Amino acid sequence: MSERAMTSNQTKILAVLAALVAVAIVVPNTNSFLILLATRALAFSILVMSLDILLGYTGLASLGQAAYLGVGAYLTAILATKYQFGLGYDFWLVLLFGIMVGGALAAVFGLLAIRASGVYFLMITLALGQCVWGLAYRWNSLTGGDNGINLRQRPKFGAIDLSNEVAFFFLVFVIFCISLGLMYTLVRSPFGRSLAGIRERELRMKILGYNTWLHKYIAFIIAGAFGGLSGVLWAHTAGIVSPINIELTNSVDALLMAVLGGAGTLVGGVIGSFIVFGLREYLSTLVPWWQYVLGIIYVLTILFLPTGLMGIPERIRQRRARNGNAGKPKQLAPAATS
Repeated sequence: MSERAMTSNQTKILAVLAALVAVAIVVPNTNSFLILLATRALAFSILVMSLDILLGYTGLASLGQAAYLGVGAYLTAILATKYQFGLGYDFWLVLLFGIMVGGALAAVFGLLAIRASGVYFLMITLALGQCVWGLAYRWNSLTGGDNGINLRQRPKFGAIDLSNEVAFFFLVFVIFCISLGLMYTLVRSPFGRSLAGIRERELRMKILGYNTWLHKYIAFIIAGAFGGLSGVLWAHTAGIVSPINIELTNSVDALLMAVLGGAGTLVGGVIGSFIVFGLREYLSTLVPWWQYVLGIIYVLTILFLPTGLMGIPERIRQRRARNGNAGKPKQLAPAATS
């Protein structure tokens, strides 16, 4: 890696850290609505980043990512309201269960989905996600069907009561930061580099001796595990779990958030999540046609910012470089001497 690339990477890391510190300082000092909105955006951002591991780093666009959020959320709601093992509700144990269930479901689905690519992969993940939605909708005795399951209250950790919005925000914020750090470490590791190679040229990676199917399968499981984690947090954030959480629109939202912020950046998905949640909650109070505004933003981003909002600095640097080169006088080639 060149010195310039290392400096640029360090600058990006410092910018992300500064942004996280700003969020941790500013959000708790706002009103309860903004705190809840930021908490929801952070919880959903984990799902978007998990999707970005597939979309941005492996080149697999999935339309079934909401299924993992759904199983994590339903597991949380069921254990919190129906089955507590006679020991009371343990948040950290359920958090671990959510990760495991999300990863296990992805391991099963991956055996079917990873065999396909392109639009076929897209359609298979869509079909698998709809199967989970149908199960949640029809299994009334366990999932509550269309009515869903209401969570009575959030757990307590000694003197810390998570029913307090600020306390719960900091819990979600810390888990989000850990998730971001783990996923960043993953994509920067040799395994993550191999995923990028598969995205760019899978045939070449096969020729070099890489088991590309296994790499994609592991990435699929990891994405599902983080999706389950997101579901556990989302259940406590929303206070209710229903088939709406597993609908296709949630998977599409995650996909569009990743593209809006910039696929292959992780942080871009977080930016996209905050923008969409903010616009959705704010515009919905002003105009009934707020969906059209979001649709226009998505279309303009795809047309004019194919690399997402995170690609704006690079486009500015490229434009400055072109303008600088255009302003320089062309040097004439030296005359040939006999």
